[in-house]
Amino acid sequence: MPPKVPHLMSLADLSVGQINRALTHSAALKRASKPLLGPYTPSTRSLPPIEQTLANKTVALLFSKRSTRTRVAAETSTVLLGGRALFLGREDIQLGVNESARDTINVLGGMCQGVFARELAAHSPVPVINALSSLWHPTQILADILTLHEHAHLFGGSSKLKSDSDLLSLRPLTVTWLGDSSNVLHDILVTLPRLGHQVRVGTPPQQAYQCPKPVWDRVKELGCEKNIFWTDNPYEAVKGADVVVTDTWISMGQEAEKAQRLKDFQGYQVTEKLCKEGGANPDWKFLHCLPRKSNEVDDEVFYGSRSLVFPEAENRKWTIMGLFDMLIGRWTI
Repeated sequence: MPPKVPHLMSLADLSVGQINRALTHSAALKRASKPLLGPYTPSTRSLPPIEQTLANKTVALLFSKRSTRTRVAAETSTVLLGGRALFLGREDIQLGVNESARDTINVLGGMCQGVFARELAAHSPVPVINALSSLWHPTQILADILTLHEHAHLFGGSSKLKSDSDLLSLRPLTVTWLGDSSNVLHDILVTLPRLGHQVRVGTPPQQAYQCPKPVWDRVKELGCEKNIFWTDNPYEAVKGADVVVTDTWISMGQEAEKAQRLKDFQGYQVTEKLCKEGGANPDWKFLHCLPRKSNEVDDEVFYGSRSLVFPEAENRKWTIMGLFDMLIGRWTI
């Protein structure tokens, strides 16, 4: 009997053990790869190569919108693992124009060995990893969690690894989200509570910014709701926060709502003043998945010592590489 094709649509699909394995594996690949990417020297010549689990394999990258971090992370990860990345934008293929999603994925599955796309897993004969969808963004949250582990010493943890295959131990954190109920938040809600963290969410009171029922159903199914606090008061949301996270208030396709959204999100900008008056922990840190606008977070926070944004962005590469290696290269997680 052939093995079951592994897919990843949301971190809700993974057990805690699988999430931790993905994080540990991504961190190990990062440690092994980084020395190989610098200037060539006699010492680098003797370093062990990265196992080429994608050798002779092609990964189809299906993108319907512009992308910086996701595309660059996916293409460079595939190359490091010995594979070829095939970028397919909306102008490149028939999907959604003259061909159904089912037909497209069956064609791609006959020619490629993995697909990095929005939502095409249902009929795919090869592994599909969700690059981002309207409800979920699993690769972003893996990158966020890896970033927090790497900076565990900033939260009172150790700065020394126990072994080369380990992660820095991270104490239970209070993570505050300020902003829209977006795909990034949704994967936070089904993941961080299961890893022992508290999530505090601050969103405007309008229904448009509340958690969609399919997402909240998964939250309850996984038993995460008891570790989630929801409010429309941003000062209340940041109380006790170790980490403050936000995202764009106006996603691609929502441009017509810009004026109303900016009005609704007044008071939600992440600033030193807001977090101090709201009672965030003195050493709180900041995350943002990018791209960022200054109305979401001011320059003082975004470019200051609290910001982990650019290490977080780099970790998109390593967590995507980890998933490609495990799911597409090895068919396991």
